[in-house]
Amino acid sequence: MDLQVTDSDLLNSTLIFAFLSSILVIPLVLVSRNDPFAQAKWPITISSGILWGIFAIVAVIGFWSLYYQYLYQPWMRWITPLDAFLYAAIGLGMWWLAVKLPGSAVLWFVLLGGLEGVLEHVIGIYGLHILEKVPWLEDVSAFPVVAFSFFEYTFYWAIIAWTAYLLTRIISWVT
Repeated sequence: MDLQVTDSDLLNSTLIFAFLSSILVIPLVLVSRNDPFAQAKWPITISSGILWGIFAIVAVIGFWSLYYQYLYQPWMRWITPLDAFLYAAIGLGMWWLAVKLPGSAVLWFVLLGGLEGVLEHVIGIYGLHILEKVPWLEDVSAFPVVAFSFFEYTFYWAIIAWTAYLLTRIISWVT
């Protein structure tokens, strides 16, 4: 395989995801006040489960031979849709904590999502040894991967927060 990622590549990707995240997060914070977000318990839970389920399925289908085959048994790709339940619970937990913290709950939610991504990648680096097992990551240091993961996941969780916001608005219009 000719693909090889470097620390510099990850730095550039981090900057791109930081920019994309800010494009999503800044207007989200402005339109989603704490009260509507505090009422978004089930929209957050549902959005987290459905969207992360889709993200996981797309990742496994699109990147099995490039990434996941080095870490997981082949049968594990068939249980990937069950990630929906795990991420629904994670989203609910992050929502619960975010509405308890001072300031913008939706901003806290997205930042907690970034921290959740950091935790996942730290587990991947030190628990699953992705930097040693995945050939195209062999020349990458841990820190750039962890930094990238924060902004990558703030982007994903901001999409989920927007989806939940829209679901909350639709529910309020219908009822």
